Formats: sequence, C-alpha cells, structure tokens
Amino acid sequence: MAKLTKKQKEAQAKIDPSKVYSLNEASALVKEITTVNFDASVDLAIRLGVDPRKANQMVRGVVTLPHGTGKDVKVLALVTPDKEAEATEAGADYVGLDEYLQKIKGGWTDVDVIITMPSVMGKLGPLGRVLGPRGLMPNPKTGTVTMDVAKAVKEVKAGKIDFKVDKTGIVHASIGKASFDADKIADNANELIQTLIKLKPTAAKGTYIKSAFMSSTMSAGLAIDIKSN
Repeated sequence: MAKLTKKQKEAQAKIDPSKVYSLNEASALVKEITTVNFDASVDLAIRLGVDPRKANQMVRGVVTLPHGTGKDVKVLALVTPDKEAEATEAGADYVGLDEYLQKIKGGWTDVDVIITMPSVMGKLGPLGRVLGPRGLMPNPKTGTVTMDVAKAVKEVKAGKIDFKVDKTGIVHASIGKASFDADKIADNANELIQTLIKLKPTAAKGTYIKSAFMSSTMSAGLAIDIKSN
C-alpha cells in the first residue's frame, strides 16, 4: 500500500470514519480534505435499493445543477446545415455532421456531450460501439436528441448533467469543484438527491437510498445523512 503524504495524513485526521455527516458538514469538510494540486472535482456516489437488471427498476435522468459543474463542457452538435448557426450561437464547441461522423468512425471522441436531431439519429446507429461505452450516445430521454438544438446546448453548458444507475446499483455524478463555496456544493448535491428521490421506481421495494458518499478527486469518501437535508 502506498504511503500517505503529510498532507494526506492531515486530511485523514479530519475525518471521523464512524460519523455520518449532514450535507452541509460534508460540503465544508470535502474542501478541507482535498490535497491535489489542481481544482478537484467533487463527486457523489449514491447506492440505490434497486435491481438495475430489471427494466422497471432502471433509474436514469437529468438534473440541472444550480451552480453548474465548474467544468468547461465540450459539446458537439451533429446537425443539418440549417441548424448550424443556431448551434454555434448557443455555444457548441464543434458543429457539423458528415465530417464529424467520419472522425468518430475513426475513433475521435474528444467531447463531453453530443447533441443531435431526430433525423440524424439513423446515421449515429452504426457508431454505437464507439459512442455507447463512453456514454456519448445521444438519447431523447436526456434531451440530447431534439429539434431545439440551441436550448439543449445552452442547458448542457449551464450545468445540466445526465446520470444512470450502474450495474451495481450506484449512481455516480460529478457535482462541482473543490473551489466552489461549501453552500454551492451542498445546493448542487441536494438538487441531485431530490431528483433521484422523485425517480424512485414503483417496483423498488424497501429502502430506496441505501447510502451516499461525497468525495473529491483522490480524497476519502464522507458518508452523508440525506435525511438531514
């Protein structure tokens, strides 16, 4: 096991492993235990009492974080020529169609989100093997397949993220940066948690949110009491 640095030891000493923190406490403490030399991401890992193998217990959705993600999200708008100006004005980083489909076919995926139109989805089907594993395939349920391209681009740039429970029943999401004020981290985290609560499948029995942990890049996780929010 790697030895802890002095900074990491000091950070560890601030954590009570037996404590379940309120969201406000965790949001303040996660800033103190961040030891990396860059603006670390703050992440939530929420374990749900669902069986993701069953279609009626799949949890997937979108949430607009009130204070954004703190990231410069790179957006590719795959649109027909009549929509190119609209997408560019809305702030898309890359705009076009056939030339980008060719680039993706060749393995290029240097973007965070792809937004497209219903009429273009047929062309994206064959690229599923490239885009699917990277979570880049546009989906009408997340608002990334739409005729209102400008609105979709603006929302993603403003902090709209999509999330999906993984095969182990956990939702992972980045909810900001360690440089954010603690109250902004708490606001973003609460927005995600409340959105998840609304998405509880009727087929899910027992405790829905089993546990929640907040961490920053390479920090230890802080257990959160979501009932304290």
